Amino acid sequence: MYARKGLAAHAALDRTTQAMLLRQLYLSLYEGRHFEKAHAIALQALELDVLPDVLNQDAARAALASGDLDGALAHLRAAARKGPPSRRPFHLWTLGGTLFLAQRYAEAGAAFRRAARWGTNDRPLYRAHLALSCIAAGEEVSDLQDTINALAEAPCGQGYGRFVLGHLAYAAGEWNAARRYLEAFVTRTSTSRPALGIALEGEVRMARATLSKMSAN
Repeated sequence: MYARKGLAAHAALDRTTQAMLLRQLYLSLYEGRHFEKAHAIALQALELDVLPDVLNQDAARAALASGDLDGALAHLRAAARKGPPSRRPFHLWTLGGTLFLAQRYAEAGAAFRRAARWGTNDRPLYRAHLALSCIAAGEEVSDLQDTINALAEAPCGQGYGRFVLGHLAYAAGEWNAARRYLEAFVTRTSTSRPALGIALEGEVRMARATLSKMSAN
């Protein structure tokens, strides 16, 4: 409501203020699961050329939630291309994660490798996600335990890192650890703000499917 009021104000708005108001409107629509409308607002904000990498991420989430995988991938590639070096690894990792969930493992691996090359503090997460993509593609990962340990000891092993750790532990046959990581990831995501829960619905489905496999055995 307040975003709409601000956008309708008679006073002229600078581009940054207008973009931020549009972003708040986008978030409201996205959390209300009006994904096509949210995508349209994100595209409108992109025209202002303010934080184009962040707004492309927003557009990607809305496109993906509305079933437009190709559109989401195009936005994520644009985010990686237009973002500053400090944010480029994150955008590449997000691109890789989207491709991973779409089971396009070779493309996901390429994105994760680039993210790991550019990354700093979150590099253990990018390398671990790369290992998970390789495993999913049927490739052998020789340093799997070292990869698990590096991520478990890093701050980025919390939050989303538990999704990756859980599946790597499952692949390593460490089911107790896998169950602990995946249950923590599902619980945290399910109780988080709506935007995050929507964005991670694919990961939550995969985590629950893996937990079900372990329960069945």
